[in-house]
Amino acid sequence: MATAPTQAPHTDVSTGYAARLTNVSKSFTTTVGRHLVLDDVSIDVAPGEFVTLLGASGCGKSTLLNLVAGLDRPSTGAITRDGRPALMFQEHALFPWLTAGKNIELALKLRGVPKPDRRGKAEELLELVRLKGAYGKRVHELSGGMRQRVALARALAQESSLLLMDEPFAALDAITRDVLHDELTRIWRETRLSVLFVTHNVREAVRLAERVILLGSRPGRVIRQWRVGIPQPRRLEDAAVADLSAEITEALRGEIRRHGQY
Repeated sequence: MATAPTQAPHTDVSTGYAARLTNVSKSFTTTVGRHLVLDDVSIDVAPGEFVTLLGASGCGKSTLLNLVAGLDRPSTGAITRDGRPALMFQEHALFPWLTAGKNIELALKLRGVPKPDRRGKAEELLELVRLKGAYGKRVHELSGGMRQRVALARALAQESSLLLMDEPFAALDAITRDVLHDELTRIWRETRLSVLFVTHNVREAVRLAERVILLGSRPGRVIRQWRVGIPQPRRLEDAAVADLSAEITEALRGEIRRHGQY
């Protein structure tokens, strides 16, 4: 159990891991006292590894991702990272008054890329996410899937070795989500980024990841992990994906029944 919060270390150093959480707990003060959200969580993400975090609503997945991103600090425990991660949210969070290209250029500017080099780099990133020629399009001219591709290109513009993704495809229709699964897998294999991907969709977790981590609830703890040995590219309807998804779903249902969620 977490004790009174301390200023736990949160550093960006080369550790041999893209990210390492060691005995991390997080609690918040409420009107009825302290609420423990995460308890003694230890997770390693290796360089180039794709890891999905899975769990029921309210288990602390997004809180954990925010801690790794540096948007908040753990109450106890330590987090180390190899550089500053890039973060992609469920909502695209693009600036509507800027074009697709200018949204990406803003990330390049904040990274310190000289102005003469920004447009060319933005166009390269748009091509990487299969949006060649979309540099001048406004946000309202883009479909939901295209907006998320621009958001992905903007995250990649930060040239981080670790990409954090908080349910980035949850609001999309099934076909668009399926296409973006393919695109994300392709980009991950081409760039060899480390990815920590939060989802509550079991099949999405199995389709994308090399390793699936299940968090329990109240408070969030690592319950179980699975290595996904299914060759990429995978499909949601593949028999091996369905079989492993069924096993993980049963474990998730056990956690939900234990805590009376949903």
